[in-house]
Amino acid sequence: MQKKLVRLDMDGQGEKQIKFEIDGHKQAGSHTWFRGENSNFNPKLANLRGADSALKFVVKGWEPQDAFIKKETKVVAFGSCFASNITRWLAKRNYSVLTDREESKSSSYVVRFGEGMVNTFVIRQQFEWAFEGKRFEEALWHGYDAQEFGYSEDVRQETANLFNSADLFIITLGLSEIWYDEVTGGVFWRAVPLSKYDASRHKFRVSSVEENKNNIRAIIDIIKKYKPNAKVIFTLSPIPLVATFRPNSCMTANSVSKSILRAALDEVLRERSEEEFAYYWPSYEIVLDLFENVWLEDRRHVKKEVLDFVMTLFESVWCKNSTLQMSLNRAWFLALSATGALPNNLLQALKQNDFDKAVRIIERHKKKSDDADLELIKGVMAEMAEEAPNGIANKVLAAI
Repeated sequence: MQKKLVRLDMDGQGEKQIKFEIDGHKQAGSHTWFRGENSNFNPKLANLRGADSALKFVVKGWEPQDAFIKKETKVVAFGSCFASNITRWLAKRNYSVLTDREESKSSSYVVRFGEGMVNTFVIRQQFEWAFEGKRFEEALWHGYDAQEFGYSEDVRQETANLFNSADLFIITLGLSEIWYDEVTGGVFWRAVPLSKYDASRHKFRVSSVEENKNNIRAIIDIIKKYKPNAKVIFTLSPIPLVATFRPNSCMTANSVSKSILRAALDEVLRERSEEEFAYYWPSYEIVLDLFENVWLEDRRHVKKEVLDFVMTLFESVWCKNSTLQMSLNRAWFLALSATGALPNNLLQALKQNDFDKAVRIIERHKKKSDDADLELIKGVMAEMAEEAPNGIANKVLAAI
């Protein structure tokens, strides 16, 4: 990202302004305030057109000093349902994912129901139970169909073995709304099963930033105690609440729920930044800040092309000596096409081998877009042409 101070100028009101450029796009800011050593300005929409936008404007400051995930790195990934996307991607790319349900024969709950552990309390419970044998007084753990899962010593031992084998934990947080037992203080995996609900003791509340900070600290500390050479990557799922139990709208409740978790993560990771043990991957911000139309019709599932971009970017940042299954340029192009920032019918024209239609679509888009879009399209056409020298992409590239 190229920042360039152009000049100190006066605006129409006689106020001094800093005039600067970010990647050639001009901006202005007040000259009044001291800006410190780090001054990262919010990008304009025009800055968010290149495939490196995510690295420049979202990932910056969160990447590791050196990529450390190798094919043989043993990964345990669980938490919110977004964790299953990470598991599937890395497993298909032949990384050693111990929590891959399709391959693992483990009866551990983090394998069988890991993407249903959506709050920091239940994630902490799994580590304390597995590593230290902590017991809970009431049945707090229930599967997808409300089936009860107890505290079997065999399952605990399998979970401990799984954790002890891990080199890396990828933990995805989902929500801060919790159901709990008022008598014992225990927090449920999910909501309370209808057949078990007792109004005198089962309560709902929104957990605080401080509570979530304490849970995140405890998770890091227990992993560090038993696996001092391991590392932890935290992520925050962009998937919104399916419903809230608060008396206000689900959309506003979701905003609060995510903000609590994001604030808690940020505070803890700032406290412990020198340790180089726990990290953050900003999948939440990549999905919600870089793209416009990311959702399928249910508004809970992210479009595949966006997920593919997030995971291609993840692999490029965290995985050592990785050969990507597609370039970042290609993944970015597909994600922008799926979300409407680029013409989606261009892909259809290419698949149909319709040269005239493909060129018309590109020419129309050129009239209402900037050079970055055209350069991206040309770059992807060049990749496709290299893969199939006699295909339509080579002809389109020559024509535009």
